[in-house]
Amino acid sequence: MKQDKKDVAGVEKVGGRALVLEARFYGDIADGLYEGARRVLEEAGMTVDRRDVPGALEIPAALQFAALSGQYDAFVCTGCVIRGETYHFEVVCNESARGISDVALDLNLCVGNGILTVDTLAQAQERADPDNMDKGGGAARAAVKMLALKKEWMPSK
Repeated sequence: MKQDKKDVAGVEKVGGRALVLEARFYGDIADGLYEGARRVLEEAGMTVDRRDVPGALEIPAALQFAALSGQYDAFVCTGCVIRGETYHFEVVCNESARGISDVALDLNLCVGNGILTVDTLAQAQERADPDNMDKGGGAARAAVKMLALKKEWMPSK
């Protein structure tokens, strides 16, 4: 089912510091995802840092490094994987998502996964555009919501 409009609901004011980790293989897509994420994170009262990694498969390791530094309250992972002619697409999509989830669960992290997995560049452009589907903003909303829940349920963490 096609989503016609982005989620425009307001975000909670959680404060803190967020890190946007991005795989920049498609720079224009990465910039759109970042802009959407940045807007939401700043609306939530967060300071935003931005770091790039070589590709989507490197995001889980970078997420773990950053989390263990203790500098961040929430994380947004962004990137874009476009289907090609080989099985590589499935490997990158599945393993990056699994790795992000594993790190988040192991370390009790507040993470939004904004890695696009699409068939075409046009699909990626539509989803990355902060004035269209705004998947970067959606991933940031997820991270902010998880941080609000963590503060509620784990106030000493």
